Amino acid sequence: MASPDRTRLTLFVSVLAVSAVLLYAVSGITAVSPITLAPGYMFSPLIAGLVVCFRRDVPLSAVGLRIGRGRWLAVAAVGALPLVTLTLLVAVAVPGVGFDPTVDPTPGLELPSGVLGVIATFGLVLGLGATVNAVFAFGEEFGWRGYLLWELAPWGFWKASFAIGGLWGVWHAPVIVAGYNYPSFPVVGVVAMTVACVSFSPVYTYLVIRSESVLAAALLHGVFNGSAGLVTVYAVADDAVLNELVASPVGAAGVLAFGLAAVGIALSGTPSLTRGSAHDATPST
Repeated sequence: MASPDRTRLTLFVSVLAVSAVLLYAVSGITAVSPITLAPGYMFSPLIAGLVVCFRRDVPLSAVGLRIGRGRWLAVAAVGALPLVTLTLLVAVAVPGVGFDPTVDPTPGLELPSGVLGVIATFGLVLGLGATVNAVFAFGEEFGWRGYLLWELAPWGFWKASFAIGGLWGVWHAPVIVAGYNYPSFPVVGVVAMTVACVSFSPVYTYLVIRSESVLAAALLHGVFNGSAGLVTVYAVADDAVLNELVASPVGAAGVLAFGLAAVGIALSGTPSLTRGSAHDATPST
């Protein structure tokens, strides 16, 4: 079985590193926070993946740029919602964290009250997550679960997933140290974000394999980003540690929720991962 190509990997990581340097250079020149510039930075994995594919003659279809299996794309989009719900349940179960049912999750937008309001809220985050958010998420996912998953496929499902998650987490460092996600813990936040990304990664890998498309990762990522705010809105605590490192979709609550999903994958049967199967799964039951 072919091993990951070090030349391609070096090129990929080099483009990411240059993008991080450019982010801070632009931030310094314009006096604009890296967090404000983050939407543009999100496309650096896409750029890195395209550079490798075009310069090293890797077909885009081989790295998952295809429609894939519609049923699993739908699972990827909708699947973010129960994961966010589980994260919220874990968060409010932590001592010191409360649940505020009176909060308005969509300020400035009038929604029905009661159950209809909940349904409308989830419908809104699903719609925006699977469209607008998914476009930005694709900027990341083509690099992570497109090219890089294909490259690291010889390592197998778990090792490749964890390696991608580790790089994914470290890649966030420029915006984390600027105060993104963990404003009270900019340094510890880099570690926390990396742990979160490692725990998230197997679920993303699983859905990409099943769907035969990197678009599944973009949909899951987009809807998760769109709905994760519900956790921070409804789960409230007076302590910064609880708010940012524990009862957060990218804190301990999110890590546990995705970790349980990963356990479910392991118990149900881990799909095989090879260069040929990374974006071309065998029929699943």
